[in-house]
Amino acid sequence: MVRHNKKEKALKIGFVQCEPVLGDLRATIERIDRLLRRVQACDLLVLPELCNSGYNFRSYDQAWETSEEVASSTFISNLATICHELGMHIVSGFNERDNDALYNSAVLVGPEGYIGSYRKLHLFKNEKDYFQPGNAGLPVFDIGVCTVGMLICFDWVFPEVWRIMALQGADVVCHPSNLVLPGLAQQAVPAHALTNRIFVVTANRVGTEGDLTFTGCSIVVDPRGDVLIGGSATREEIGVAAIDITMARDKKITERNDLFEDRRPDEYSLLTQQRSKTEGKGHS
Repeated sequence: MVRHNKKEKALKIGFVQCEPVLGDLRATIERIDRLLRRVQACDLLVLPELCNSGYNFRSYDQAWETSEEVASSTFISNLATICHELGMHIVSGFNERDNDALYNSAVLVGPEGYIGSYRKLHLFKNEKDYFQPGNAGLPVFDIGVCTVGMLICFDWVFPEVWRIMALQGADVVCHPSNLVLPGLAQQAVPAHALTNRIFVVTANRVGTEGDLTFTGCSIVVDPRGDVLIGGSATREEIGVAAIDITMARDKKITERNDLFEDRRPDEYSLLTQQRSKTEGKGHS
């Protein structure tokens, strides 16, 4: 568990709700650039899932052709330029190629360039046809003004990963998303923020690809579970909220109850056991 000893300051965090262009990296970069150039005095922004490629691939070949390696990525290089010019950090979804495998990833980029990444653990529906499950754990990154964790879209369903983020000292969990189930994540995320006393930025995309319509309604949530700012269901837009980062570092529920110290991990062993596919099913 990280104990923070950083100089405290008021921060501005937010989302970029946009519509990446499937298979057209240059058009996507131009669209994102136009949005980001409108941002003033922000510390941390989050972009949607698979932002460099689009989402609803027609084939594995298209998923592969629209992927990039981190070290040679045009998309990441462009984000780094913007971060340097504007003095901010950005988290974005990223179609990552690593040797002969693809990962649905999120990357953290700052004024000095690429910092680190997360590979999505819980793949949703057709993602299983293209991507390998994440294999790089649940890292957090100290960016000076706060500690950042990353989760992606369908990870919202699994409370375990949110608690691990908090236990590792994440002040803010960045949640790039391409949500297609209206309203569900937006109900769950405030609960994760409240029960872990963290800030969360869910950046969801908008628009339509093939048979999928994305639901927008991006949100910034504080450690009390309050939605500080939210996006529309259909428009490309930016939402930025001013926050007091110290709220995420106070885990006291009452004067005698602490979110972490009152845990009973000796009683939680069932959480680490893989459930059988036949367990719990009725028998004829």
